[in-house]
Amino acid sequence: MTFDLPDTALAPALDALATELVGILGERGVNTTAAARHKVSVDQAGMSPVIAGRPPRAFADIVVFPATVEEVRSVVRIAVRERVPLVARGKGTGNYGQVLPALGGIVVDLTRLKTIQPVGDGVITAQAGARMMDLETRAHSSGQELWIYPSTVHSTIGGFLAGGSAGTGTIANGNTRQGFVVSLDVVHATDDADLVHVEGDATLPYLHSFGVTGIIVGATVRLAPRHEWRPLYASFDTLTGAAETLRMIGAILPAPRLCSVDDAALAATLPADEALFEGRASLRVLAHGDTVEAISALVEANGGRIDALREGPKEILKMSLISYNHPSWWLMRSAPGSYFHLEIFGEGIIDRAEEIKASLPGGRLHLELGHSFNFGMINAEYATESDVPAAMQVLADLGIPAHNNHEWFIDQRGAELQAVAALTDPYGLLNPGKFSE
Repeated sequence: MTFDLPDTALAPALDALATELVGILGERGVNTTAAARHKVSVDQAGMSPVIAGRPPRAFADIVVFPATVEEVRSVVRIAVRERVPLVARGKGTGNYGQVLPALGGIVVDLTRLKTIQPVGDGVITAQAGARMMDLETRAHSSGQELWIYPSTVHSTIGGFLAGGSAGTGTIANGNTRQGFVVSLDVVHATDDADLVHVEGDATLPYLHSFGVTGIIVGATVRLAPRHEWRPLYASFDTLTGAAETLRMIGAILPAPRLCSVDDAALAATLPADEALFEGRASLRVLAHGDTVEAISALVEANGGRIDALREGPKEILKMSLISYNHPSWWLMRSAPGSYFHLEIFGEGIIDRAEEIKASLPGGRLHLELGHSFNFGMINAEYATESDVPAAMQVLADLGIPAHNNHEWFIDQRGAELQAVAALTDPYGLLNPGKFSE
């Protein structure tokens, strides 16, 4: 479903505001066309049929593209002075609408802030708009690699830290809130647009908080020594065999950088590949080179077979792009609006994989080997919004912890983030409307 934004003139006050912003950012730095405003008001939230079926709560009034941190601060000062909402944005790959403008205002696109500093020993520093794949490439040049990066590898470091949590590398290194972030530079929505530098635990209120506590403009994150990762593709007659093998791979050290399972029906919607076979559950591993033999033995002992063993950065990237949320994304692309998904957690998702899959109409299961716990996505046929709470109840009855992805608002750590925002955003301008439905 699409919702068009009429190409009408801005209200006089907003038009004057846009003119002032042009004076600071230049013509290239400000866009008030209907096309630009519409784009930043819908994002990639079409992955959720619930959200895609609702009209945007509001459309952005002005889109700005600051090229320096000082330009970001100038935008924030003006917005605070005029009490205009501000929403920070990276590459626009968010799936669930948490950073869409609920009350209109200014969307701050940070993709022009893309400077990457010389690589350090165990760390890399970059501005918020630098792409994760560019950070990984830069790290490789020094014999290092990112602790973690998202499956959406073209996303920015600022966007990933503000909206993401896990990714390739999470098995060994945890999520973004478990030591990955060394420090952040953040702009607060105060009268002087305070620029603050925070380190260690002081970074936590800004991570996976969707910009409600501040606008991340720079970050230093951890690197590890670069390893030889081998993309290994295996397949099984049964989902149970693939799921149990995933769990057993979790005991092998060095830990894989990625380990995913899809049932046969879900694997069939992934991009065509000679290592993916119709009617077979797929297991895919970014294996440390020293563990390929042990993983292969596990696969064969559990009734599976090795279908491909590859190497090289392009193949590693390719495997990342079919992990985490991406199998659900490919399913949605194959049948838009026909399926929805829920996050699921814990050992039960492996022990009862077939039962979970069969519990929902058209069930299709994706599993990921995790750091502290395993997790995944259950996909099911979608007709109306009532299908989502009904599925949550089915999973609860099975004893499977689940999270409803299809929300506009922040439903985790809300009280903590509100307490921080009271200090960093005293006028309630940062991504407003996201603390409650």
